[in-house]
Amino acid sequence: MKRLVNLFLVTVCGLLPMAALAAAAEMDKPAPLFKLTGIDGKEYDLESFKDKKAVVVMFIATRCPYSNAYNERMVKLFNDYHGKDVAFLGINANNTESLDDVKAHAKDKKFAFPVLKDEGNMVADLYDAQVTPEIFVLDGALTLRYHGRIDNSHKINEVNTHDLRNALDALLAGKEISKKEAKAFGCTIKRVKKDSD
Repeated sequence: MKRLVNLFLVTVCGLLPMAALAAAAEMDKPAPLFKLTGIDGKEYDLESFKDKKAVVVMFIATRCPYSNAYNERMVKLFNDYHGKDVAFLGINANNTESLDDVKAHAKDKKFAFPVLKDEGNMVADLYDAQVTPEIFVLDGALTLRYHGRIDNSHKINEVNTHDLRNALDALLAGKEISKKEAKAFGCTIKRVKKDSD
């Protein structure tokens, strides 16, 4: 009987995608690894960014007004930090936004960072990302060091807390990040309906 149960578990687990078996993102723990195809047709493997001082994983959208309010700020952040050996990855996990939508949006908004399409929202599920924009900052060892918002308001004239900048500056200076989590706000990620939903 025990052998039968073990066989059942191996069979069921063997049917699950590898991403589903990976650990979820936890603060100060290694971030879940992933590979996604970018809108440029290239495959991006998170593990290949291990030589960077930091990796900023940004869940973004094409139609969300909150995410769109941050387009220029995301471009500015990339411009300010990519020369400091910080990688940026934009991830679109919305089931309602096609690859063509994502390509056109990235081109229109002049995103110079890679934008990846998370078909089936596997990476969003791994990271438990709920909204756009939502940010995860990893250090050079791909350990999660910050999670949350870019700053405190989608209205640029009301911003007085620069959470993502503060986290990156501390990380690059080799200091402890004083605020490791700041609740993200925005539009809910439109996920693929699962059989259990």
